[in-house]
Amino acid sequence: MSESYKKAGVDVEAGYQAVDLMKKHVQRTMRPEVIGGLGSFAGLFDISSMTYNQPVLVTGTDGVGTKLKLAFEMDKHDTIGVDVVAMCVNDIVAQGADPLLFLDYIACGKNEPEKIEQIVKGIADGCELSHCALVGGETAEMPGMYDEDEYDLAGFVVGMADKDQLISGESIQPGDALIGLSSSGVHSNGFSLVRRIIEDKKLDLHQVYPRFTQPLGEELLTPTRIYTKPLQSLKQAVSVKGAAHVTGGGFYENIPRTLPEGLGARIDQDSWEVPAIFEFLQEEGNLSIDDMLGVFNMGIGMVAVVAEGEVDAALQALQNEGESAALIGHVTAQEGIHWS
Repeated sequence: MSESYKKAGVDVEAGYQAVDLMKKHVQRTMRPEVIGGLGSFAGLFDISSMTYNQPVLVTGTDGVGTKLKLAFEMDKHDTIGVDVVAMCVNDIVAQGADPLLFLDYIACGKNEPEKIEQIVKGIADGCELSHCALVGGETAEMPGMYDEDEYDLAGFVVGMADKDQLISGESIQPGDALIGLSSSGVHSNGFSLVRRIIEDKKLDLHQVYPRFTQPLGEELLTPTRIYTKPLQSLKQAVSVKGAAHVTGGGFYENIPRTLPEGLGARIDQDSWEVPAIFEFLQEEGNLSIDDMLGVFNMGIGMVAVVAEGEVDAALQALQNEGESAALIGHVTAQEGIHWS
């Protein structure tokens, strides 16, 4: 390798070592449609044997935001990859797609192969949960752009759906029911506010605060739930009219995205149990409930819209998948999000 390039801060041999370390994790995600192996110039995926009648490709891309800062501070990198997969996959399953393939992008100040392996392990874990093949990616060592102990992480997913099975929201009408699927915690949104609270209140990420059984940093790094299997089961049991992935902007921004123009939702705040982490953040940050609902998922990571007459069947299907779900509200003829 070029010694001059190494002196400039780019260690190509470390890159080769990282690839060798990540191969066993990538292999876990393989599907029979994947052609070739890791290390080619592009990832190949054979769709010729798939049985979609009117196939539509559905794509998504995302990152994990400043949650990465907590991973740096905790020096814990084996779950953040689940987050990047979840943030991409949850968006496309909310449109009715089945995830097929995933690619990642890791940019770092210094390529530390063992750290890269831990990141990719998390990505592979997320892909397994999504039944999605990790077909490729890019690890870019960029000295001068990032500090040596920092990195950025993004992903891209491709899924497929039959055109007549897309979840568009077009058939939603007043009286339809909102089914909330529980989150695992903060997921990957609102961490700029979380970090400000930590800084202002001088909270210790390594301390186990009352309410929790693990250090605050690990509580906050709990990976984002992936909703592929529950939504697939729900689609088999009932007609899913709409779905909203509750990400940045909380309830106010995301539920209206699945509703036709002119419609809104009334939500019962007492219909689900809010996880302790949100109560902790609200108290420590002296935040109003309106602030919380406009930033965080508050314990509901995905909302599905079904006809009122299919609520029982929907809840049973989710329960059969081991999901914690609840009827949290209804669609109304009044625009906006309203609370009861």
